[in-house]
Amino acid sequence: MLLLSLETSSPICAVALHHLTDGRLLGQSELRLEKSHSTHLTVLIEQLVANAGFALADLGAVAVSDGPGSYTGLRIGAAAAKGLCFALDIPLVAVGTLPALAHQVAARTPRAATYLYAPMLDARRQEVYTALYRADGTEVLAPTNLILDADALAEHLAQSPLLCFGSGAVKFQALVGDQANALFLAGVQPSAIATGELGLAAYHRQDFRDVAYYEPFYLKEVYTTTPKGH
Repeated sequence: MLLLSLETSSPICAVALHHLTDGRLLGQSELRLEKSHSTHLTVLIEQLVANAGFALADLGAVAVSDGPGSYTGLRIGAAAAKGLCFALDIPLVAVGTLPALAHQVAARTPRAATYLYAPMLDARRQEVYTALYRADGTEVLAPTNLILDADALAEHLAQSPLLCFGSGAVKFQALVGDQANALFLAGVQPSAIATGELGLAAYHRQDFRDVAYYEPFYLKEVYTTTPKGH
């Protein structure tokens, strides 16, 4: 029984495979190509499962990055996850992109309990999707689309060192980089492995989503425009 994890909330298209019983990581694959999700996600899934020596019929659940993040990427990941779960009659698990990023960093940080973890995803202009977590995953600040200024997160910065990371962190660093409690990590990207690690815990809690009605957590309204002439 295997857990397949899909991470499509960012420009990275990533998949991972864990054993549901003992949590072992069996493999992972990713493409760092812009707009690769729609054409490559299914191929990555099939190749990863086959290369690990299994078939799709061996899947016991699918975990998908729940957002926030790229609207198109989240839609593609959700559609693929729902299709697999429906076809194989297996549970669907949704894992928040922000807690997965925080988990990914906290698991590799010495003296992890010293810090609050502030994953930040670029939401255009001076806005980021962010939240605050403790090392054990406890939520300190719920996911929000935060407009950045010099006073953003000031109350939390006054009380604890903040580790900031993700595609939106550089915008925050430009505003508060001289504050002693504002610490920044470069190069942190969403990972299907982290999605899978939190997905395993959700699976064993039987925290499943309705396959028919599941929608990703976009956090803010998606704006669309009508082409001219229509």
